[in-house]
Amino acid sequence: MHVDSDFISIAIPQVQLFNQPLIGDAHFNVDSRTIQQGEVFVALVGSQVDGHDFIEQALQRGAVGFILALSKKEYVLKKFQKELASKSVFFVPDPLSALIQLARAWRSRFTFPVIGITGTVGKTTTKEIIRNILKLSKFNALVSSGNQNTMIGASMNILKMRSDHDVAVFELGISKPGAMKQLVELICPTYSVITRVGHGHMQGLGDMQGVAREKREIFSLFSDRDIGIINGDQPELANISYKHPVISFGKKTTNQIQARKIICAANSISFIAKIYNKRYQVVLPTCNQARVMNALAAMAVGYLLQIPDEILVRGVEMPVSVEGRFQVIEHASGATLINDAYNANPESTKAALIAFDQYSTEKHKIVVFGDMLELGPDSAFWHRQIGRFLRKVADLTLVVLVGREVEWTKKTLPYGLKCLYFPTADAAFETVRDLASDSKNAILFKSSKSIGFIELVKKLQA
Repeated sequence: MHVDSDFISIAIPQVQLFNQPLIGDAHFNVDSRTIQQGEVFVALVGSQVDGHDFIEQALQRGAVGFILALSKKEYVLKKFQKELASKSVFFVPDPLSALIQLARAWRSRFTFPVIGITGTVGKTTTKEIIRNILKLSKFNALVSSGNQNTMIGASMNILKMRSDHDVAVFELGISKPGAMKQLVELICPTYSVITRVGHGHMQGLGDMQGVAREKREIFSLFSDRDIGIINGDQPELANISYKHPVISFGKKTTNQIQARKIICAANSISFIAKIYNKRYQVVLPTCNQARVMNALAAMAVGYLLQIPDEILVRGVEMPVSVEGRFQVIEHASGATLINDAYNANPESTKAALIAFDQYSTEKHKIVVFGDMLELGPDSAFWHRQIGRFLRKVADLTLVVLVGREVEWTKKTLPYGLKCLYFPTADAAFETVRDLASDSKNAILFKSSKSIGFIELVKKLQA
């Protein structure tokens, strides 16, 4: 067993971890449940879970290396010395700090383009559209997994970067001041996208101006060689003087990448994409108009990577299915479940309701709506607004409200609309299960992630 208690001073010359034959091409993982053969397990110590309690599971799943806390050394050696004898083991003062510092050192070795994507809504979907474009273009691309957009997720994805990659794409998520600067200093993007600024994480970021200011920090390390991509329809982004070049996208004619003549019919959206002075007909396989802006942002990235316009169009027209982002699921009963419950804020909720209104079906439309969290002191106002906005969904037969904040929504529902209320997703399960068992129903699920609708939908599918 190799034990190195001094491993994480991790100055760049000391990053020998990658040169050891045992883990020379290893990836890193902080979740013992998803460890793959040959990965390095980083045992993080959280407020509720201690990764050191799962060393045995990581061993069983084939971990070849371990980054562990120095304070746990006696416990680990006493319990696992025999099993770890053939592994690479590093005891460090703080495994999380070690992971981040190692990722920062590893990132410095690469000079190919790195794309950073942030925004209150649309980050993951935009990233997945970019993935499709890069695949069509035969780029050897590293695109970050799932929604791994924190310092931990970004670090693990950086450590997957290899010299034969042509480009890397990362998602950046924040909830408090200073978080974006930390992510940017880690990822060092060369092109960055802000999809949209909205009322998200208001408790940590204050008002819309605070959210916009923090999102714009994604450009904080840019020189005049780096290029930003912004939603040019939003004054919080467009009416700013940047020290670096900027490309804007949106529906306004002032944008370099535009969408014109948007038409939604038969659960698809057609529009004219204008890429600088060239026009192309685009058809998206969705009724969710938020995807138009995601497509424009992805086109802007592809344009900077010098991908031909025709491939950009083909790429954005490919289907994109991301769990919890207006994900249309056909239930075994014949009912339709639309899972848009990965997260919720006023902008994304209104977009989901508009898309549900545009969704073409003969089935009865039902909305299951849960709390939008982290809206700060204006939470009651925004939940009342959603109650009023529900009148935008034609032929809505029932709304099921779940949580505490949605009691404000109940006060402003359209007159005559039938409503059921439950304090938790568990309490609502039997009722929603009965609704999902009726082939005549189409049900939209929308809430903040911690309300539990993602798990609720999975239970309904099971």
